[in-house]
Amino acid sequence: MHPPPVQHPNRKWLVAGAHAALWGGSYIALNKAWYADYPKESFHFFNDNREWSQMDKAGHVWTAYQMSRFSGALWQWAGLNPKKSAWLGGISGVAYQSIIEIQDGFSSEWGFSWGDMAANVTGSALYVAQELLWQEQRLQVKMSYWPYDYNSPELTARRNQLFGKSIPERMLKDYNSQTYWLSANLHSFMPDSRLPKWLNLAVGYAAKGMLGGYDNKWVDKAGIVHNRNDIARCRHFYLSPDIDLTKIRTKSKFLRSAFFVLNMIKIPAPALELSSNGKFRGHLIHF
Repeated sequence: MHPPPVQHPNRKWLVAGAHAALWGGSYIALNKAWYADYPKESFHFFNDNREWSQMDKAGHVWTAYQMSRFSGALWQWAGLNPKKSAWLGGISGVAYQSIIEIQDGFSSEWGFSWGDMAANVTGSALYVAQELLWQEQRLQVKMSYWPYDYNSPELTARRNQLFGKSIPERMLKDYNSQTYWLSANLHSFMPDSRLPKWLNLAVGYAAKGMLGGYDNKWVDKAGIVHNRNDIARCRHFYLSPDIDLTKIRTKSKFLRSAFFVLNMIKIPAPALELSSNGKFRGHLIHF
C-alpha cells in the first residue's frame, strides 16, 4: 500500500521536464550511436517474432516494466496520487520504448515490429495492473547476467560484431548471457503465513548458443562464410528463490532508493534448470 500523496507543485514540473529531456535525449543519442551508420528508407514493418528465441521480446518486457516502475515512482514523489502515477508511469514506459520502434521503422536494417510493441505494452501493463489492483508490485520482471563462454577467436569476433565490445553494451545486447525472471513475492499472496516479507520465488527464461537471429550461419566483413550450426541453440527454464529488496525495512532514504533501483536485478541464488534438450540439473548459485 502507498502512503497518502503530499502535493509538491514544483516537483511536478521537474519530473515532467526530466521525462521530456529523457525522451528527447534518448532519441538523439540512439540516432547517433545506433542508427546513423545504417541506411534509411520510408517507414515500414518487420516481423522478427522468431528471432533470438524471443529473448529480445523478453528484454522489451523487462525494459518497459522497469521504465514504467521508475516513472510511476517519480510521479508519486511529485505528489500525484497512486492511480494517476500508475497510469502516467505505464504510458511513459510505452512512449519511451516507442522511440526505438519508430527509429527501427525508418531503418533499412530493421523495421517497426508489432511483436516488440506487444512486448512493450505487456511490460507496462503488468506494472499498471498491479498498481491498480493491489497497490504494490507482487510480480516483478527482473534480469540477471553472466557472460556466455565464446570459447574461440571466431566466436568472440562474432560476439563483438553482434553485441558490442564493451561490458555495458554486452549486458544490454548479449542475449546468450541474459536471463529474464518473473519474481513473485510469496508473503503478498499468502499474508497469513510466517514467510519473510522479502522472500520471492522466481521463474526464469534464457536461451544460449545463438550466433544469429535465426541460425548460426553468417558472413563476416571479409566475405568469409561461417557455418556454426554445430552449436546447438537451446532454451533454458529456471526456478529459484529471490529477494524483494523493497520489502527490507530500513530508515535510511539512501538505502530505500538503492534497494528500489537494484530490485530490477535478480539476486544470485540456488536454482533448478530444465533445458529444451531434456537435461535437468541444479545450481548451487545461478546468476
